[in-house]
Amino acid sequence: MAITIPNNYDPHLSVRKTQEAIKYIRDTFQKELGKEMNLERISAPLFVEKSSGLNDNLNGVERPVSFDMAAIAGEEMEVVHSLAKWKRIALHKYGFQPGEGLYTNMNAIRRDEELDNLHSCYVDQWDWEKVITKEERTVETLKDTVRNLFKIIKHMQHEVWYKYPEAAAKLPSQVTFVTTEELLERYPDQTAKERENLIAKEHGCVFLMKIGDRLANGIPHDGRAPDYDDWALNGDILFWFEPLQCALEISSMGIRVDEKALEEQLKKAGCEERRELPYHKMLLNGELPYTIGGGIGQSRLCMLLLGRAHIGEVQASIWPQKMRETCEKHGMILL
Repeated sequence: MAITIPNNYDPHLSVRKTQEAIKYIRDTFQKELGKEMNLERISAPLFVEKSSGLNDNLNGVERPVSFDMAAIAGEEMEVVHSLAKWKRIALHKYGFQPGEGLYTNMNAIRRDEELDNLHSCYVDQWDWEKVITKEERTVETLKDTVRNLFKIIKHMQHEVWYKYPEAAAKLPSQVTFVTTEELLERYPDQTAKERENLIAKEHGCVFLMKIGDRLANGIPHDGRAPDYDDWALNGDILFWFEPLQCALEISSMGIRVDEKALEEQLKKAGCEERRELPYHKMLLNGELPYTIGGGIGQSRLCMLLLGRAHIGEVQASIWPQKMRETCEKHGMILL
């Protein structure tokens, strides 16, 4: 458990006023997201069948919360880590066409998360997914989508400033693109997290591209499951976050694997047995649409726009008592 206490921290808004601001940000942002990106809101599951292969395996070591159901004997259910694969199935089932997409409120439990200022066992994000053509599986499609998301976030900054000028944070005017390999070449002696902090501080906001595959030093920049993002066409949106003096990841996203990328990445990850799971079979048989998608952290976005130093200030979750006491001494009231 690591806690960073900003110098002279001032949350600006009371707890009740903060709740009002959180609701405003969440209500407004999802409407803008749907309108600007042509996404329809749909309902999504809290858990899926383990045998479906639909759960997000994240870095491959996180344990999902699982349980059985009296109504379905012999099947194990898993609380989702994210909806990365489920959304692609939904686009197929609901008949979405290229240029159309969906978004949903995703809630998850990540029991193995190391709790700190930015990480909670409770995850709340907007999961979104959009159908594209095979020809649109390009870096330019990825960059154009990132620019659009950045524009929506910037618009939200202006909206928050108008209603809560004393609390609104100032964001950079543009997003800068850099690959993980370029970042390694630039900072060869730094850790991956240190490299992220350095580039985010320099530019204010970066889209860090190509996450998951091994770099020139033989080590991946960060872990990515092999069966949803194409590691050559993905990335994270990182903002420099002044209160904590670090990079703040707002979104992980990317163009999803096609048949070829799935085969290659399963082999690299040593997960070729997943080819026999229902989702993977559908993808390899060409039954699923080509898509781009990702997740946008709801509480992370509230932290960014309101300048809050702990995710527990904008999200109701469970925290160790010592963490609560330490935060409260410095004006951070955890919900």
